[in-house]
Amino acid sequence: QVQLVESGGGLVQQGGSLRLSCAASGNIFSLNIMGWYRQGPGKQRDVVASIFPTANTKYADSVKGRFTISRDSANKNTIYLQMNSLKPEDTAVYYCRYENPYTGITVWGQGTQVTVSS
Repeated sequence: QVQLVESGGGLVQQGGSLRLSCAASGNIFSLNIMGWYRQGPGKQRDVVASIFPTANTKYADSVKGRFTISRDSANKNTIYLQMNSLKPEDTAVYYCRYENPYTGITVWGQGTQVTVSS
């Protein structure tokens, strides 16, 4: 079993910054893919950013240049999402996701609310 614990959400004004954290524990496959998704009110859950075992990253067009996903240098099973220049449309519940690309097993975090006021 893999468990994900997220933290770092909150309320911020437009143009501000937040950093989300996600710590994975349990039976973790080292070559995992981790990422952040978000679900706004009345919307589907969409991918925001992903980080691969090669350390390559991928971003949704809407956050490119503003958000940065990274792995902790000491603990590769902890990831961060640095969010800068936040906009009201970034308001959503943000979910961390873990995937073992070889078995297809995926695990979701509990979600953390990010609210950006205008």
